[in-house]
Order: sequence, then structure tokens, then C-alpha cells
Amino acid sequence: MPKGILGKKVGMTQIFTDTGLAIPITVIEAGPCIVVQKKTPDTDGYSAIQIGFGEKREQLFTKPMKGHFNKAGVQLRRFLRELRVEDVNSYQVGQEIKADIFAEGEKVDVVGTSKGHGFSGAIKRHGFHRGPMAHGSKYHRRPGSLGAKGPARVYKGRKLPGHFGAERKTVQNLDIAKVDAERNMLAIKGAVPGPKGGLVLITLSTKA
Repeated sequence: MPKGILGKKVGMTQIFTDTGLAIPITVIEAGPCIVVQKKTPDTDGYSAIQIGFGEKREQLFTKPMKGHFNKAGVQLRRFLRELRVEDVNSYQVGQEIKADIFAEGEKVDVVGTSKGHGFSGAIKRHGFHRGPMAHGSKYHRRPGSLGAKGPARVYKGRKLPGHFGAERKTVQNLDIAKVDAERNMLAIKGAVPGPKGGLVLITLSTKA
């Protein structure tokens, strides 16, 4: 059965094995999430559940969103995401999903939004080498030649300065190092996308 949970990235630290090996981990506050809606093939054409996570002041919700939560009879939640499931009947509207749905050693995929770097040059954005920094060069951090002059245009896909980061990223096949069910915390081996406090979606790995 596919399973997943929404969470908030707390930060990175490390733990040590019995042999003294340091393992870098990312700590994630996973849930608790609430099932807000069930979608079935008869009504929506596919099977999925909609889960909510996080808190936000009531006055910041629009009336349609308030109506959506009131119809389900659940508390208001800041974030809503869908999870595809095979059997929606195994879930109930209002059911809580906590971190203990995962176990140590399971492999997961983590989806998040990468850190935004704004408008960045080609060196920072694409890893270009810079030119000589002597005074006579006068060509230090610029992108370089744009290609053949015959077409008199810039080819599609040319690596140039521009908006860098703030993209949806998925890191696959990460190991769950520890589960703290009481505090709804997951310790995942390795790095996950996004800044501290960023929203992440954790699901069972599809390629493990």
C-alpha cells in the first residue's frame, strides 16, 4: 500500500553508529496530517486521498477553503496535497496520519522546493569557469560566446544567467535512520531539498 506524509524540514545534524561512523541526517517534523478528502474513480476518475498539514490563522483562509474543510468536518490546515492510493476505503476522512507509518530502514522519496537564489550569473547557476582576473583581461565572469554568428540568434537551451533555484526537486532512495513517533520526527539519511522550515512530501520509494 503506497503511503506518504507531509512534513517540515527542521535542519541537518549527524548521528553515530556503534562503530563510530558519522551519518549525516536531515530531521523532518512529519505530520500529524489529516485526511481531508477521498477521491474515487467513480467521482473523480482516479483513487487518491487529500491530506492537510500545518496551521494558519483562520482569518487568512478564503471562504471557499473554509467551506472545503467544514464539509469534511476537520480543522483548517495550511497545506493540502494529494496522495495516489490503490484503495481509498482503507482511509477515513478525519483520520490522522503520523510519522509512525514509516519504520527504520525503509527507503523513501522526498519532494521539496529547492532554495531560491534569485537572478544568478552563469558561474553560480551552471558552474562556468571564470576568465583571467588580471586587469588586461576585462572578461571575468561573463558567459562567453553565444555560438555561431551565422544564424544570428541564440540557440535554444543555451546556458545563460537567469532565475536560479526555487524549483520542485525529488531526491530518491533515501534511508530512514530513525523514527520518533512521540514527537512526530523522522531522521532521514542524507540531504533533502529546500531551506529550513520548507514543506516536504515523503513517500515510499518507487525504485527501491
